[in-house]
Amino acid sequence: MKTKNDIQITAVSHQTLIKDLCEIIEQARGRVASSANYALTNMYWHIGERINREVLGNERADYGKLIVTTVSTQLQKEYGKKGFEPRSIWRMMQFAQLFPEIQIVATLSRQLSWSHFVEIMPLKDNLQREFYLTFAALEKWSVRQLRKNIDSMLYERTAISSKPDEYVKNELTQLRDDNIISPDLVFKDPYFLEFTGLKGMYSEKSLEDCLVTHLEQFIIELGSGFCFVARQKRMIIDGVDFYLDLLFFHRRLHRLIAIDLKKGRFKAEYKGQMELYLRWLEANEVESGEESPLGLLLCTEGGDEQIELLKLDKAGIRVAKYLTDLPPREVLQRQIQKSLETAQLRFDY
Repeated sequence: MKTKNDIQITAVSHQTLIKDLCEIIEQARGRVASSANYALTNMYWHIGERINREVLGNERADYGKLIVTTVSTQLQKEYGKKGFEPRSIWRMMQFAQLFPEIQIVATLSRQLSWSHFVEIMPLKDNLQREFYLTFAALEKWSVRQLRKNIDSMLYERTAISSKPDEYVKNELTQLRDDNIISPDLVFKDPYFLEFTGLKGMYSEKSLEDCLVTHLEQFIIELGSGFCFVARQKRMIIDGVDFYLDLLFFHRRLHRLIAIDLKKGRFKAEYKGQMELYLRWLEANEVESGEESPLGLLLCTEGGDEQIELLKLDKAGIRVAKYLTDLPPREVLQRQIQKSLETAQLRFDY
């Protein structure tokens, strides 16, 4: 006769069994879905590439439209309407044009779904597309997360976007091939801090309080790899207390990141203050194997000429604007585009 303990052990064993079986099923489903997506994406590329070759070989201007209509009708008759509408056929053709190398498509389609590619295809700039594809694959973004990052102009706000094209390509290649990320792929300008709810007049202390209160959202805006270390980090130098607003660690950069919050326009004096913090951190907080700390000054307004003259990058200091009250998207796009053009002009000279 079974005792009460025997029944409890049986119940626990049963729960463990069901949990293990569920894991086996979910893993198998994931592999099946991944294989199906890989096959589907590669099929779409080959269909698009074959039709493109057909269109290219014909001199008639209207041949492309005619062949798409004909192909769509025939394929829908053979395989059903879903997935072979004229619009879908055009998309396959565009896909093969934008990504002419099947090896790249084959590699990415093991990590990204067809829906990821569909989100990226409307982007007009090649480097922009490469940026989003690289990060979506490495950081395993969902389609929803990818769409959100595109809508928030993540590429345009990332420091790398203001650099020369060849530099951007090299940094993205190094990230993909060697998993080495540079600070230019980590830091942004501007940062969107609308989640703080701050508008109008507020103090640096209020901003700091809100960022700590909404720490998860702040870390999401900072980007993948940031880990919170301390608030109001105390440093005793020459018997005097100094306090750094926020201290983070970036796992992939292997560096401490010192963040100081400033209300108003960037001032040259901020450089000396941040350099003092960074040198103290390097002397007292850096562990073996870590790189030198970097500083991030968050200001409500920049000061491009001062920043350039002070050569802050060489001192390991970044300056970025932050917005707690976002303007309409169209206005924001114009502002960011103007900042990018100004930054790129500096490289041309």
